[in-house]
Order: sequence, then C-alpha cells, then structure tokens
Amino acid sequence: MTTLPTIHINGTGASSLWHEYQTVRKATAAAIDALHEATCNARDFYPQGPDAYYRAREERHAMLAHLRHVHDYAKAWESHAAVSALQQEHADA
Repeated sequence: MTTLPTIHINGTGASSLWHEYQTVRKATAAAIDALHEATCNARDFYPQGPDAYYRAREERHAMLAHLRHVHDYAKAWESHAAVSALQQEHADA
C-alpha cells in the first residue's frame, strides 16, 4: 500500500504533484521498455558455467520487478493528484 499525501492549501499543489509523478511514471515506463529491449543472451554467459545465464535472467526479472514497483508507486501518486485536482475544481465551481 502506498502512503499518499493529503493535498491541502498549505502543502504541495495537486498540479505540481501530478506533473512531477507523471514525469517519474514516464521515465520508469521508458526504463522498463529499454531493459526489455537490452540484450541478455545465453551465449554471453556460457563461459561462466551452465547456471550463469539463468542467474542473469533471474536478476533481470528482479530488476524489472523493481522498476514496475517504482512505476506503480508513481502512478498511484499521479492518480491521487489528478483526483484531488478534479475535486478542487468542482469545489471551486
């Protein structure tokens, strides 16, 4: 569960948070795509022994999981800020 901020008049504005965390989300999405595209080929590991490629592949999956976790964290903040901004618009109307 992600601890999300209370957006209020004395704190950081919803628009600022939305833009900042949108930037983080987009950057992590790009990093996920880049890591998916990066080479991880068994022929590059066979001199290290029969298990090296499988270890490298497991490490790669773990790194992708970390990136997805950061992506989901940023998305939660971004969504929270967007909802708060809409609620503020309706309250001001």
